[in-house]
Amino acid sequence: MSVQAYDPLAGERTPEGPQFDVFLAGTVFLDIIFTGLPAMPAAGTEIWAEGMGSCPGGIANLAIATSRLGLRTSLAAAFGDDDYGDFCWRTLEEQESVDLSRSRRFEHWHSPVTVSMAVNRDRSMVTHGHPAPMPASEMIGTPPRSRAVIVTLSPEEPLGSPGGSCNWAELAHRDGALIFADVGWDPSGAWPGSVLDQLAVCHAFMPNAIEAMAYTGAETPRDALYALADKVPLAVVTDGANGAMAIDSTTGEEAFVPAPRVTALDPTGAGDVFGAGFVLGTLSRWPLADRLAFAGVCAALAVQQFGGSLAAPGWGDIADWWHEVRAAADRSGAYGSSLARRYAFLDRLVPAVPVGAVRRAAATIARYADVGMDGGMNTSMAPSSAPPRHEDPDPPRRPVQKE
Repeated sequence: MSVQAYDPLAGERTPEGPQFDVFLAGTVFLDIIFTGLPAMPAAGTEIWAEGMGSCPGGIANLAIATSRLGLRTSLAAAFGDDDYGDFCWRTLEEQESVDLSRSRRFEHWHSPVTVSMAVNRDRSMVTHGHPAPMPASEMIGTPPRSRAVIVTLSPEEPLGSPGGSCNWAELAHRDGALIFADVGWDPSGAWPGSVLDQLAVCHAFMPNAIEAMAYTGAETPRDALYALADKVPLAVVTDGANGAMAIDSTTGEEAFVPAPRVTALDPTGAGDVFGAGFVLGTLSRWPLADRLAFAGVCAALAVQQFGGSLAAPGWGDIADWWHEVRAAADRSGAYGSSLARRYAFLDRLVPAVPVGAVRRAAATIARYADVGMDGGMNTSMAPSSAPPRHEDPDPPRRPVQKE
């Protein structure tokens, strides 16, 4: 069955509208993922992995997550002229439908590579890379018109810096794009509050609970949320298995949504998948609680798979999950009924999803998905009485280069 596109923003599009829904810039890594390791190898020894897959990583995790949800995505990144760069470019452009018109290939530049080893639902990584040959703003020039850009705040390349200089995200903002920001871990432990000054030009900020509390000095995630809501129109704090909370001052909404129960196998890229779902909900003008719920289920579907961008769900995966939840809601107790009520808004979306809609990429590691039990729920998050996802012997999926 061929892969069919689903456009969740079809009703928002006009001939004079932006060319892209999301524009991104960053570093693309070739991710090589080993799974099913009994333990990490001791010095001087060799062990065999049960599964292996290869996929673009780094900023590609976010680009693939947004594209699989139907957002027209453009990515600016440096690619080497080696085979690794060929693989990542081809996968993003041909398989994942990510526009690379603002990306560039560089001769004699080694593509960054990360090897990820998954052991006991945790992971260790080894990375090799070199600085990009050209700054992102120089490579991009004038960004294409887009509805949103997603950036990571940093003191090295701050937004809203004095002196009138603008980076690519601010240029996109001047052309109508909403800036959605997150922030990375601070290994120095300094967590300078000045980083939050950049929120003055942002529409939304989406840190996790630890980051939010560290930067605001708050003692709880909710206190951190209120502190951030004083600085940015749309403040979101994610709290892992506990769920997510947000305040949208543009609509006057405040919401907390618990996360669906899952057995998480690999958290790699879960924050990117959450951000992609939340950006989609915001651009679609959904109620705040629905945006949080949708982003949460996207992340929950992703953590049940190994491997960053390989795990990002498409609308086909979301439709499969919702059908299972609905079918089992009446016989799965209070939790199943609560889940069905919380996600009832999917009733107006899923019927429009084509039968052959995009699903996450199949790979050598896919057989590790949907294993184990958690509180009477299997890892597809449907009640245990629901039919298993893999009853379909040949579900439509995007192809992937296998190892």
